[in-house]
Amino acid sequence: MPMLYRLDAPAPHVARSFGAESGNDPWDGGHVAPGQFAPVITAGREAIAGPRPHYRTPRRMIPRLWGVPPPPSVHEQRGILTVRNLDSPFWIGNLRNSEFRCLVPATAFMEWGRPSPTDGKRRQCWFACADQPVFAMAAVWKDSEIPSFALLACEANAALRAEGRETMPVILPPDPAVQDTWLRGAWDRAKSLIVPYSSSLMEMRVAG
Repeated sequence: MPMLYRLDAPAPHVARSFGAESGNDPWDGGHVAPGQFAPVITAGREAIAGPRPHYRTPRRMIPRLWGVPPPPSVHEQRGILTVRNLDSPFWIGNLRNSEFRCLVPATAFMEWGRPSPTDGKRRQCWFACADQPVFAMAAVWKDSEIPSFALLACEANAALRAEGRETMPVILPPDPAVQDTWLRGAWDRAKSLIVPYSSSLMEMRVAG
């Protein structure tokens, strides 16, 4: 799973791409590393207390920190970056309740690839989507000490397996209806979206 991704677009452009309200999000473009704040798109439910409203809440783009604080029973206190076990008690409540699901916009993500055949050094492989300049990674948010999020993981596609990776982030198609299923749909429908993105729709660039 990525330890770094990029979102090379300012907040107003990102918000328009996903039909969201950007508010005062200061994002101007750049890379995102664990422990940093980045734009996250929600269905707006986190701003409303109590039962689910009868009206359709607008999508909101708000900054959240990448890395959910672990449960108190975990000695390692680094933030959890990805969700791999969908049946984990730590995640299942947030996954089944659609208001806790969110979209994380990106333009590319980095995975460590196989060593270079010339010098044996690890290579930074940057993956982007050929069919959508700004794409959405499926994620889930939690509120504890800080407003945070974690990316959903799935089995790697052929392009990432070729670089020795076993998992990849869940990338959603450029279809507002599909994205809306992740943000608002029942868990059985949303869960069906946790699949590898097609290798034929991805581009790879090796840094350096």
